[in-house]
Amino acid sequence: MKKIIIPIIIFMIISIICIFSSQNLLSSSYNSLFIKQILWYILGFFIIYIFYKTKKEYIYKYIYPLYILGNLLLLLVLFFGTISNGARCWFNIPGIGSFQPSEFMKIILILILSKELSKDVKKTFKNELVIILKCFILTMIPAFLIFLEPDTGIIFIFFSILIALLFIYGIRFRWFIIFGLILSLLFVSFLILFFKYQNTFINIFGNNFFYRMDRLLDFKNGSGMQLTNALAASGSAGLFGYGFGKTPIYFPEPHTDFIFSVFASNFGFIASILLIILILYFDIQILLITKNCNKQDTLIIGGILSMLLFGQIQNIGMNIGILPITGIPLPFISYGGSSLISYMIIMGIILNIRNFDNSLK
Repeated sequence: MKKIIIPIIIFMIISIICIFSSQNLLSSSYNSLFIKQILWYILGFFIIYIFYKTKKEYIYKYIYPLYILGNLLLLLVLFFGTISNGARCWFNIPGIGSFQPSEFMKIILILILSKELSKDVKKTFKNELVIILKCFILTMIPAFLIFLEPDTGIIFIFFSILIALLFIYGIRFRWFIIFGLILSLLFVSFLILFFKYQNTFINIFGNNFFYRMDRLLDFKNGSGMQLTNALAASGSAGLFGYGFGKTPIYFPEPHTDFIFSVFASNFGFIASILLIILILYFDIQILLITKNCNKQDTLIIGGILSMLLFGQIQNIGMNIGILPITGIPLPFISYGGSSLISYMIIMGIILNIRNFDNSLK
């Protein structure tokens, strides 16, 4: 257990330090963010303990009603949510802050797909087609609602979870080829529409989504101010960085999307490599738990790992300019109550699996 908890505590320290350090890039209205992050972490550790001690069957018992509730919240946020940066993704709760339903839908999706894929069914062509379509529909419903917000990053996470779980389930490789060809055809058609027929693209998807696609593809030429300045800040930091609180140049979203650049500019290349090593160690410790797990628990941990890995790779990749900017936070380190609490919930589920699996006692 300590091999999971100790890295989380280190992540917490890094998160608070970087959020405090990023305040010099933000207006005075953001000065209390690091205090809020501390409070979210305190609540998160309490949630870990609750899930750690809860009987396993209670976690899975109400997953179908939770799936319906999660989609209902995603629908309601489209009408009653707060708009920020052109997206309507959050409910504003007076006295508490914002609540983002899509962050918790990731957990629900992992649990419901794992439950479906853990059923004992003979692997015939028909049965495999049914399970693939069922899982695809379960994923598409929340993905479509999140597309309307829009929040592109979460959609990518959803499909990384789906692909990882189908792979762990043991779907035959031919299905990946078939669906890969279909998705490739759709993706190419989408890009042709975006690049060659922009007026038609805007008529279908709207100006807001066109802007987000343009921002997503901006990493190709590196001309965006956010990326250019973030690269300048971290790339010029040398081996040991400029020092705590001394990020040399402004770039937007330093406390969320680009918190890795804040860390790199403050503490340098060596500290950045050590952070990546810590993240890898943390992921490996989660993976090792699956050695003696049953089928459903292995699927759950596999889905959680795919979610974590995608977030880690995507966030660090977009910070160093090798992946598009999608607005995905760095797990456990970027500021955000909904995001952090969702990750603490999945840590509680992982420790619960380890605690209540008889084969691991």
